[in-house]
Amino acid sequence: MNLQTQIPLQKQLKNPINYQSKMVLLGSCFSENIGAKFDFYKFQVLQNPFGILFHPTAIEKFIYQVVSEKVFTDNDIFFKNERWHCFDVHSSMSSSNKETLLYNLNSGIKSANLALKNASHCIITFGTAWIYRFSETDEIVANCHKIPQKKFTKELLSVNQISESVQNIISFLTSINPEITVIFTISPVRHLKDGFVENSQSKAHLIAAINVISKDKNVFYFPSFEIMMDELRDYRFYGEDMIHPNQIGIQYIWEKFINTWFSEETIPIMHEIEVIQKAILHKPFNENSEKHQAFLENLEGKKRKIQERFPFIYF
Repeated sequence: MNLQTQIPLQKQLKNPINYQSKMVLLGSCFSENIGAKFDFYKFQVLQNPFGILFHPTAIEKFIYQVVSEKVFTDNDIFFKNERWHCFDVHSSMSSSNKETLLYNLNSGIKSANLALKNASHCIITFGTAWIYRFSETDEIVANCHKIPQKKFTKELLSVNQISESVQNIISFLTSINPEITVIFTISPVRHLKDGFVENSQSKAHLIAAINVISKDKNVFYFPSFEIMMDELRDYRFYGEDMIHPNQIGIQYIWEKFINTWFSEETIPIMHEIEVIQKAILHKPFNENSEKHQAFLENLEGKKRKIQERFPFIYF
């Protein structure tokens, strides 16, 4: 008896992920969860230099700014609630100091430009098709920064609008890195503040738009959303808010991603690094005991072995 439906996944043999890969992760909070996995296993990753970006047009604008090497000035920021903000970035970037915000914005552009030029993979996670447009300028914002909602108009991006945005993203990325592999995915996190029906409409628009373009060269779709909805159809895989996947759900999708996208020779290296990472977190009963000193010496030997093979790895 089979008590679970399985999403069919095909092993990707073209440009698989390994420890020589250089990746850029952009998008919703689900990309943060996967990014944490990449960090734990010591891959070469740049993750959300402008913070979490939820919708396609915000990600499109960010990539355009990176490719065109935009320089942020006083005209791009504003002061509200005792902090400086920018509508193009997440509120985590906001600062009480104007110069600090501008420095971080322009540093983010430079680091992302260099990373994308050298990236083997760009993994982009869309969270929602709902966008907010600032009424005073008619511009779509990445984050409202707790400005009263009456100052914005809320809109649902159409399938055609998302498809156009995705095509622009691909065009911008390949303009500075023709060989980059782009992996799109849709966050399984439900945006229920928009409404239950509205969330379903949003996800449907994202799925329809991405599946139209995902047959392009070097452009792929990984079904994170579908795995959560079909294979993990149970609230035991959600956090206490019943909206976000819990650690079990995240781990399950991560393992599916590994099986689909990682090269076979990469898996044993990940296991070695996992052993080291867990050993680092070990808390001894007696730090001065001979047994613990031998443990530390063995651990340092394992670290050196990995770092000799991969000099970019630091523990």
